[in-house]
Formats: sequence, structure tokens, C-alpha cells
Amino acid sequence: MASFLSSIVLPIAVAAVAIVLLLGLVNMMRGGSPNRSQHLMRLRVLLQFIAIVITMVVVWALGR
Repeated sequence: MASFLSSIVLPIAVAAVAIVLLLGLVNMMRGGSPNRSQHLMRLRVLLQFIAIVITMVVVWALGR
């Protein structure tokens, strides 16, 4: 399970965080809706939390 999480799920979670971050930055640079930027940044924080939880589960599983 740890290898599945570390080799497949974790990179997907990190990529999702990066994509949402870039979408938020592009929206701000283009002068887009502040509400959309706020929504994207909240989504980024949620995805970062999920990525950290996955990372901690992998570290815990590999340490067992």
C-alpha cells in the first residue's frame, strides 16, 4: 500500500496542488475575478492538506 501511495497517489496530489496554484496565479496576473482567485487559493490549501496527509501516511507505513 505504501508503494502505491508514494508512487501514484502522492505525485497526483502534488500535481493537483501545482495546477491549482498556477491557475490562481494566472487569474490574478490577468486581472480576473477576485472571487475566483479566492476560491482557487482555498482549493489549493485543501489540496495541500490532502497531500500532507498522504505524505504522512506513506512515511508512517514505510516506517513500520
